[in-house]
Amino acid sequence: MTSLLGSEEIEQLAPSGHYIALRIGFAFPMEEVNMLPPEWVEHYTKQRFMLFDPVVRWAYSNVGTCRWSDLEANDPKRVIAQAKTFGMRYGVTISVFKPGTDAQRSFASFTRADREYTELETKLLHAFLSRRHNETAPPTNLTRAELEALGMVKDGKRLKEIAHELSVSEGAVKQRLKNAKLKLGAKTGTQAATMASQYGLI
Repeated sequence: MTSLLGSEEIEQLAPSGHYIALRIGFAFPMEEVNMLPPEWVEHYTKQRFMLFDPVVRWAYSNVGTCRWSDLEANDPKRVIAQAKTFGMRYGVTISVFKPGTDAQRSFASFTRADREYTELETKLLHAFLSRRHNETAPPTNLTRAELEALGMVKDGKRLKEIAHELSVSEGAVKQRLKNAKLKLGAKTGTQAATMASQYGLI
C-alpha cells in the first residue's frame, strides 16, 4: 500500500501529537520530528522515561505496528497511563527496519484522545513511515573519490591540504565536493560530510 499522507493528513490522524525518528544510527536519528505536547515532552524528559518506555522498547526490538493499549501490561513506570493525562489516550507505534548495508531503523508514534486507530489508519501510517524511511536512504551513487574528499572534510582538512594529500588540483577537489553535495542534497561541504558520516558512508 502506498501512502500519500502529508503533514496535514498526519495532523488529522494524530490530533494529540506524533513523533517520528528516521534512520536511527548508532545513537541519534538522521531526522527527527517531535510534535508531541510540549508539557509531555518536558515531563517525559524530567522523569527519564525513555529508559523505561515500553513503546520505545517495542519499537527498537520489533517491526510492524503496535497499539499502545497492547503494551500497558508491561509498563511498570506507568508511562502509557501518564501519557493519557496529557491527552494521548490512544496511540499506535510503527517500526521499520530493513536489514542491509546501512541497517538503520525508523519508528514513529501517533496519538489521539478519542478512539483506537482503525486497521486502515494503521496501514496508511505504516506506508507513510516506510516511504519516509526509503526517501532518507543513503545514496549509492557517491564515488570513492568523492567519499575520500568528504572524509577529509570531516577530519577538518582544508581544500589545499586535501588537494596536496590526494595529489590532485584544488579544482578537482572542488568538483568532487560539488558532486557529493548534489548527490546528498547538501548546501555545504561540511554538511555533506556530516550527512555521509550519519549514513555510515565515511
